[in-house]
Amino acid sequence: MSPARRLRYCVNNEWRESATKKYMAVTDSSTGEVMAEAPCCTVEEVESAVQAAVAAYPGWSSTPVQQRMEVMFQFRTLLQQHLEELTLSVSKELGKNIEEARGDIIKAMEVVELACGAPILMQGDALMNVSTGHDTVMYREPIGVFAGIVPFNFPAMIPFGWMIPLCITVGNTFVLKAASLTPQTAMRCLELLIQAGLPKGVVNLVTCSRNEAELLLKHPDIRGISYVGSTSVGLHIYATAAAHGKRVQALCEAKNHGLVLKDAALERSALGIINSTFGCAGMRCMALPALCVEEGCADEFISYLVKFAKARKVGCAYDPATELGPVVSAEHKQAVIECIDRGVAEGAALILDGRGIVVPGFENGHFVGPTIFDHVKEGMSVGDCEIFGPVTSIKRVKDFEEGLAIMNASRFANGSCIFTQNGWYAREFVRRTHGGMVGVNVGIPVPISYFPFAGHKDSFFGDLHVMGRDGVAFYTEAKCVTSRWFGEEEKKEKTISTWEGTITRK
Repeated sequence: MSPARRLRYCVNNEWRESATKKYMAVTDSSTGEVMAEAPCCTVEEVESAVQAAVAAYPGWSSTPVQQRMEVMFQFRTLLQQHLEELTLSVSKELGKNIEEARGDIIKAMEVVELACGAPILMQGDALMNVSTGHDTVMYREPIGVFAGIVPFNFPAMIPFGWMIPLCITVGNTFVLKAASLTPQTAMRCLELLIQAGLPKGVVNLVTCSRNEAELLLKHPDIRGISYVGSTSVGLHIYATAAAHGKRVQALCEAKNHGLVLKDAALERSALGIINSTFGCAGMRCMALPALCVEEGCADEFISYLVKFAKARKVGCAYDPATELGPVVSAEHKQAVIECIDRGVAEGAALILDGRGIVVPGFENGHFVGPTIFDHVKEGMSVGDCEIFGPVTSIKRVKDFEEGLAIMNASRFANGSCIFTQNGWYAREFVRRTHGGMVGVNVGIPVPISYFPFAGHKDSFFGDLHVMGRDGVAFYTEAKCVTSRWFGEEEKKEKTISTWEGTITRK
């Protein structure tokens, strides 16, 4: 076997070999083979990325927004042209099946398309004669250098969808800490962005450990941090970066719950929930891994759930027939298995066990089969904590109110769903659920790019979310300009009010 390819980092549109002695393995999740090694960039190399972004900011922010937008147009075209190449990259290094991997790229493209509307999205407000002779205009302006710290599970959508397109099109520059487990897709996306006409230093990319990334949280030249990952790290990033005067959006863990009522379309709902729960091998924060199921329909609903789960084809991620691919790494597989072990030890009923699954011809792949627990009680870790794998927990409830109370007791509130044909229950659920993204007979209520990805409680720290107008507001700041022009008589005024036209009442 030939040695794994050593990856590089990118500063000023140049791919540079790291001086580090430490490299991190990037595996083909279906085979376990090491495909490449990502450098653990040194502190000096991370600093060079920041300084490149600092140097690029004055020229890029002064570039007319139309020209910045044209880069996004070209980037979108290149993403479309290289869609299948990027799809295979995601599938290999992460383990998503082909359809899921293609969706990762397409979801990135959606936000790139949104960023092409920057000239409109950045428009402020204006009002003439706010008080006598005074006019006020509000502009939205870029801020400076932003840093993005991203997870492994969406190597295209998160950095090159949620973060970079809006950030740079409104005029900022960017330093990306790519995920060490899945860096190749992000690196290829950056190559295409450079090909689209991106000037030097506008986007820079490093891979490193948490120790080197800590520099970004306190760096005086970094104005904001966008983060996606665990809640414990998110809290640290939020507290540290905010204490150093930076704006932060930290998207963190989830334990999304669904509520299945007895009047739901049970078979169709089970099919949608299977897709939500086991899609991307459960490695997404909008999975639906916990279900509150009304007792009156629990047995029938669970029979559908088990039936559909057993039918899910587990296999090599880039086999077009595969419905459930591997998890990202051997370490992650072991962590998921340990969570299942804990569920058994806590007394939950394991009615479908995916721990021992083997895919012929891919015996070294990181596979976990569909796993379902029944009779999960409050306080059991399998029902309360994020597992990030293909594991579903069923909590039987007597009615709507008990189910809603259990859901709202969770410290996470990324998303929540209800399955019912009753309009009153649906409306009441929408009104009272703590979830920031709500589905009514929809298992994955992720909004399209025009709307924010709006997690709540311990699933999100910050004030402004990714995507939509929130994303534009996060990467810009308001500047209000009030002006007055004197007529000949006004030039002769001898007194000026202490409020100088800003109060209109006398």
